[in-house]
Amino acid sequence: MQYKLRMTGRQHSALSSHLFPGDRNEAVALALCGRRQGKDAHILTVHRIIPIPHEECPVRLPDQITWRTDRIEPLLEEAVKKGMALLKIHSHPGYYPHFSKVDDAADRDLFPTIYSWLDDGLPHMSAIMLPAEGTNAGGEIMARVVTRKGDFIPVNLVSVAGDNLHFWDSDSSNSEYVVGPEEFEAKNRQFFGEETFTRLRQLSVGIVGISGTGSPLVEQLARLGVGHLVLVDPDVVKDKNLNRILNTTRADASAKRLKVEVLADAIRAMDLGTEVLPLPENLVDSAVMRKLAECDVLFGCMDSAEGRYYLNRLATFYNIPYFDLGVRLDADGIGGVSYVCGSVHSLQPDGSSLFGRGMVSMEAVRAEGLARRNPEEYERQRHEGYIRNVHVERPAVITINMQIAAMAANEFLARLHPYRRVDNTSCAIRTFDFRENDHVCEPEGEPCLMLAKFAGRGDARLFLDDPSPEIQ
Repeated sequence: MQYKLRMTGRQHSALSSHLFPGDRNEAVALALCGRRQGKDAHILTVHRIIPIPHEECPVRLPDQITWRTDRIEPLLEEAVKKGMALLKIHSHPGYYPHFSKVDDAADRDLFPTIYSWLDDGLPHMSAIMLPAEGTNAGGEIMARVVTRKGDFIPVNLVSVAGDNLHFWDSDSSNSEYVVGPEEFEAKNRQFFGEETFTRLRQLSVGIVGISGTGSPLVEQLARLGVGHLVLVDPDVVKDKNLNRILNTTRADASAKRLKVEVLADAIRAMDLGTEVLPLPENLVDSAVMRKLAECDVLFGCMDSAEGRYYLNRLATFYNIPYFDLGVRLDADGIGGVSYVCGSVHSLQPDGSSLFGRGMVSMEAVRAEGLARRNPEEYERQRHEGYIRNVHVERPAVITINMQIAAMAANEFLARLHPYRRVDNTSCAIRTFDFRENDHVCEPEGEPCLMLAKFAGRGDARLFLDDPSPEIQ
């Protein structure tokens, strides 16, 4: 079983501000967390932070803290009601990158109370944050599960989904991965360095939509050395796909082979150390969503409004960074081109959304959901004029798709391993207009009123089991 802890960039900043007030004494906070209970992974996702006021701490020293537990009872009541978890996090202002014996004693004293309230047999966590000046990444976090018996299990990966992407490994055994050819790995290390390449090897990346932009993105991520890829697409290869899906052939189209299986075979044939899981299902299948919720990074390469909305929502509930790829080509069919544009949206769980950015309308989401669940009713409403401009098939060109796929891969790398002169905050949206040869970057907007409040909510019936695309 792997254990992970996830939070957003805004949550990480709020914790850092509270835990390091400038007096070089320890501070403490609690967090209400959602869960992803998987077969192979248990993930806590920070939903709400409750800082313990410094004045409520009888002892605050550079290497010790005690605090009144008055605030924990209402939090435990809420956790019981919503099936959520508790995280305790405190600072080590002297940059001691380990849990101390004092920490061990404090956790063994606190967590029996938590387990007696939340008698569900599920884990809770304790964490420490290090000061920014002690690490290149800034504000590194290490976490552990504290069991009911008072044993400690290192958390395999702590992640922060913000303008920059941080992944901290709390367990040295997690550095093991499938090894590719030595010279292949050396070339990637040459540019990114040992730490970033090792991080790529440890990450699980989900890609939804394995066609025009999805297939070249898969190719790039595999050759960059990403350790595990989850490919989601229910469709088979057709003749009309052969102008843009890498590694497909006419024989694949004739045999109606699944797109994900063709791409999975290509990755395995590379033999570069990337493991792959093909899922030939629709994104809205709850089992697929649960599997994607265990991924560390998500890419959406879909045309559908419903799929993009659901993936944005999934990334929000589970505190996952999400990159959305879109291409629009308008042609008259006889060689005239009126619009050729592509964009990459970098989305944070508690930030702006595709809905807020005007990329997805709820009218289109509802229409596509109706077409999937009740085709007869969809056709009736479309015929009567209640539904317009849904499933309009546009032309696709591999050169455009590959450039947008490369933009997305480079955007991911720039947030994992910042190398640009501009700040990542200014590159939330990157758009390239091919007719005008114009590259435009737009900054992160205001948090989405509809989605941001659900950041880190984790497993919840209102998300996974409701067939409607609307959050109740």
